[in-house]
Formats: sequence, structure tokens, C-alpha cells
Amino acid sequence: RSDQEDETSGRQGEFQRRANEYSLTLPRGPASHGVLGFHSNMLPSNLPCEDRQSSATCLAGRGGVLFGVFDGHTGPACAHAVSQRLFYYIAVAALPLRTLAELERAVEEERAVTPLLEWHKYPQDLSYPNGEVTSFHSLRNYWQERLETEEEDEEEDDNRTTSALVNAFHRLDYDLSVEAQVSFPGEGLSLTSPLRVALSGCTACVVHISNGVLHVANLGDSRAVLGVQEADGSWSAINLTNDHNAQNPEELQRILGEHPAEQRTVIRHDRLLGLLLPFRAFGDVRFKWSADMLSRVYETRPDVLSAVSEAVRTMPPHYLTPPYLSTEPEITRHCVGPADKFLVLATDGLWELMHRQTVIQLVGDHLTGQCQSGTTLGDLQRLLLERRGRVLSALEDQNIATHLIRHTLGDDGYGAVAPNRLAKMLSLPVDLARRYRDDITITIIHLNEI
Repeated sequence: RSDQEDETSGRQGEFQRRANEYSLTLPRGPASHGVLGFHSNMLPSNLPCEDRQSSATCLAGRGGVLFGVFDGHTGPACAHAVSQRLFYYIAVAALPLRTLAELERAVEEERAVTPLLEWHKYPQDLSYPNGEVTSFHSLRNYWQERLETEEEDEEEDDNRTTSALVNAFHRLDYDLSVEAQVSFPGEGLSLTSPLRVALSGCTACVVHISNGVLHVANLGDSRAVLGVQEADGSWSAINLTNDHNAQNPEELQRILGEHPAEQRTVIRHDRLLGLLLPFRAFGDVRFKWSADMLSRVYETRPDVLSAVSEAVRTMPPHYLTPPYLSTEPEITRHCVGPADKFLVLATDGLWELMHRQTVIQLVGDHLTGQCQSGTTLGDLQRLLLERRGRVLSALEDQNIATHLIRHTLGDDGYGAVAPNRLAKMLSLPVDLARRYRDDITITIIHLNEI
């Protein structure tokens, strides 16, 4: 390659790495709930990108700050819908009934409704305007049912948060399923078509932080890892999630226990019915609906089937005792202590390429302003000369998520970034890139000063 080609590739790679980065410092005070700020970035592999991320502050009730990463499969439709809607369901699930009653009165009287969330969106956020009427109708039905069937309780805050997260996950997935069953022909080509959303799927890892207490609700194989600074200054990586796939013995036993007569077919090649890697996910109704219902869809909705991935156009094999796929999130509670400095929330595209301890070390070193061990001034000067002043030092990224992506793709095996390797990984064509990596979405939540 010529120097000019190297330079062009470097500029293109730099644009790719930074295209979706975003950072925000939250104002100090009760409204931030102990969150100092966050950095995020997303690097696509698929076209279109199947990952999504969301962040928002809850404005009503007990409040809190929400973060989520959503890893889509068989298209981005489900991940997009869940990233736009799940936080509203969590807010409604957590609100006291008296607040919901005020909300319902405002809607009935066509008065301005107090916002439930303050979204922390950046200009590159993907949004599709269609489907908002349907989603609001479903959300309103949810709070109306809460008003009709529940009584105000005095649950402890922690129990209320756990219940709200679990109920919100279940209810949104239920609504996605119902909306798909009553959708109409002609919607199939739209990314927001309810049936298209329900036929695709996504995992979800959501963090709720309120007054120094952190809850993680996980569904699938994205992860939340806590960065803890020990007394001697070293870093520990604490897992706050478990993967819901065949690598988790408890998940294997759960699936086999739920389908005892299908020991030979329910999990094949480490996949659900030989097809799906995560054992818990939103959408993916072809692992949840009855065989009769799926058959009717395949017979009557060619408009949708023509618009979705070929992988979902037929009934899964050995489809005997649905549902096979769970939407039960696994909840972890953690009280944030002084040594808990940050939380890394990321889709499996990161964790497939980098061990959690390495991730935490890179973030910790960046926050403390340290270069990677073994990087001397001589090394930096050599690199600077080699790249004619364009070399990027270990600390040049202001956005820590971008810094992680750089190291994930460009690691030279010794803790440093090899510019040529990084440029090659970023310049791979789409059909080839997917063989080397998945979409990568990272949010780093800053909890305590270092």
C-alpha cells in the first residue's frame, strides 16, 4: 500500500470510529442519582447495523437514570423498537398509581402530559417516525390495566424497581406480539411493521441507577461489568450479568427441564432448535407462538416474509412445545460503593474480542491518565515518525468508548494499538467484516471520581 492509501484508510477509519460517539456530563445533584456522566459509541459490522443503545433520565416518581444496549438479530427492527419503547414501560411500571391516574386524566382531557423521560440522544441516533401511534396506544393500555387491577402498595424501593423491570420486559414483549397479530397487509416493507418487528429479535441489557443503588436487567448475551479500583490502585472487573446461552450450564438445564421430551432436538449445535444463540430475547415470535399461528402467518403474509431475512421464512424444525424462548430478565442489584468507579455496558461484539479484565484495565488507565504499561517515550517517538505525525496515542481519544473500540480492533497482542491492523479491520467490506466481528456498542457509565 502507498502512503497515500494508508492516509486515506486512516482518515476513513477515524471517521468510522467517531461517527456514533457521544458523551455527556450530568449536572451534580439529586437529579443525577450518583451518575457523573457517560461515554458511548457504536461501530457497525452489519448493514444496516443491528445494535441500538438508549439512555434517559426518569422524570416522574422516584426517578433514576436508565441505560441500555440492544443487540438485534435477523434485522434491526426489534432492537430499534425495544430501544425506543422499553424505557417508557419501565417508567410506567415504576410509577405510583396516583401518578398514573393523573397521567390518564391529562390524556382524557387532552391536556399536556408531563414527560416521563428526558432522553439523552445524540444527532446520529437512528429514529423512524412510523409506529408511534400504535406504541402509545399499547403503553396507555398498560397503565390503564395497572390502574384497574392493582392496589397501591408500600413495597420497598428495591423490590419496586426489580418488579418494575421484570414487568416492563414482559409487558413490552407481550405488546409486540399482540401488535403483530393484529397488523395489516401492506406494512411488511416498513422497518416498523409490527409483524416484521416481532419476527426479528433482540437481546437487552438495561441498567437503572437511583440514589446509589444499581439494578441490571439482562436478557441474552450482552454484559454489564463493574470497574472497581482496589486499595493498591489496581483494577478488578466484576460481572453483574450472566450470559443466557449454551455456555451457561444453568440455562442449559432450564431449557432441557422445560422441554423434557425434546432432549435431542431442543438444543443443537449450542443453539435453540439449532437456530438461535441466545436463550432469552425480545421478539423472535417464531420461537414463542403456536405452530398453528405461525403456519397462518407463513400462508397469509407473503408481504412481510419477502421483507425479512430468509432465515425466518420457515417454521423452525422440531417445533413441538412452544414457547421455547424466554423474556424473563435476570436482575442483579448492587449498592455503589466508593471503589466502584465505572460500569461498562456493551453488546457481545466487544466481549467476543476482549476479556472483561482487559476492558476494565483500559478504561481505568484512560481515566487515570496512564499509558499502557511498556509504552515508553521512545516507543511513542518511533510511532510518531512511522505515521508521520498522525499516530494516535493511547490517550488521544476523549471518548472512552472510542478508545475501547480502537484497542479492540487494533490490538497488537502486547496491549498497544497497531495502526495498520486497525486500518485493515475498519476497511473490510461489509460481507467480510461480519466474519471477523459483530456490531459493537459500548456505554461507559462514570460512577465515582478517581
